[in-house]
Amino acid sequence: MSKLKETLREKIEAWRPRTTALLKKHGDVKVGDVTIAQAIGGARGVKCLVTDISYLDPNEGIRFRGYTIPETLEKLPKVPGGEMPYVEGFLYLLLTGDIPTKKDTEAVAEEFKTRSRVPQYVFDVLRAMPRDTHPMTMFSAGILCMQRDSVFVKRYNEGLSKMDLWDPTYEDAMNLLARLPTLGAYIFRMKYRADTPIAPDFTLDMGGNFAHMMGIDKPYDDVARLYFLLHSDHESGNVSAHTGHLVASALSDPYYAASAMINGLAGPLHGLANQEVLRWIQGVMDQMGGKVPSEEEMKKFVWDTLNSGQVIPGFGHAVLRKTDPRYMEQRNFCLKHLPDDPIFKYVDILYKVTPPILEEQGKAKNPWPNVDAQSGVIQWYYGLQEYDFYTVLFGIGRALGVMCNIIWDRALGYPIERPKSVTTAMLEEVAAKK
Repeated sequence: MSKLKETLREKIEAWRPRTTALLKKHGDVKVGDVTIAQAIGGARGVKCLVTDISYLDPNEGIRFRGYTIPETLEKLPKVPGGEMPYVEGFLYLLLTGDIPTKKDTEAVAEEFKTRSRVPQYVFDVLRAMPRDTHPMTMFSAGILCMQRDSVFVKRYNEGLSKMDLWDPTYEDAMNLLARLPTLGAYIFRMKYRADTPIAPDFTLDMGGNFAHMMGIDKPYDDVARLYFLLHSDHESGNVSAHTGHLVASALSDPYYAASAMINGLAGPLHGLANQEVLRWIQGVMDQMGGKVPSEEEMKKFVWDTLNSGQVIPGFGHAVLRKTDPRYMEQRNFCLKHLPDDPIFKYVDILYKVTPPILEEQGKAKNPWPNVDAQSGVIQWYYGLQEYDFYTVLFGIGRALGVMCNIIWDRALGYPIERPKSVTTAMLEEVAAKK
């Protein structure tokens, strides 16, 4: 058994009594009330999910196992010769709550290498699909193909205690996570680079190997590490994370859950925001003749846009009340590596002038930029200019958090999810009594 899995087993055994005690001693304690607006409006803000993997703090942004993003980047072991942490070390943190040592991190990296070979039949299925198929469709299908190798299904059919369900779930999750970069890069090279896939380099870490298979030179390996880390988790109520949890709650194996997660992420209201922001910025550049505007010129453009009833994409967040730390980390990368890039110059000016204008306008609860205002710009700069592929990158990162949540869901014995519905007439009756 690997050191990571043994550590996780110890954590699970120590954690289970906490969940059991809450259910037995305090199960009737109310956490909150639900309004009609929440019932109709997608359950926004309803506190009815549990995750210890991440928490979205309105002021600090995402906390991974209690650590802010700057703390996470600072504390995790860095890849030799790189600026960013190992993705494998970050996974160790998400699973266990502990900051891994360099030795712990290297052990997970080695484990990933032994699990990362994608079966040939998966590539055969992808190659049988029409080449104009959306990359997210291919990505979801590739994940689903690997379901035939599910360790969970085999062990479950043999007979397995409920307390041990997490073990084969861990095996499936680790196999899947190790393979996703290869699957994603293969789809990219097949669709967008004249069908010239690049074989994995098993001497490299996950981020480095992904950059290698994409055919993009340094420092894109650090871009990949940062991107996967920043997009890994966002509490458990967003569409992709919740879909993964929901499907897995039926004891569907991690391949089914991950494929469903990807399908949810493909929706334009969830995973497409970064490409839409980039497309909008490029449209602004066209309107301004390609020249970098002054701050005064950009202020006028922002005001004109708002006064015409349109919004400024990439600004605002449902929960955050400050600049998204994910945005800031990518901004710091851009300031160091691509300060003179024309698109980044537009992003930079928008960052300086838009929040004060939105505050003055008074309509936005949060006038600060979110992660999507920055992420597409970096990908474009390093030559990844196919908009449709951006969500695949998002999916590789998001799978880290979703798989960790599913493992812990199984470890703590969470039941199948089954909320109760009401009719419109019932809501009208409730409203009439107020």
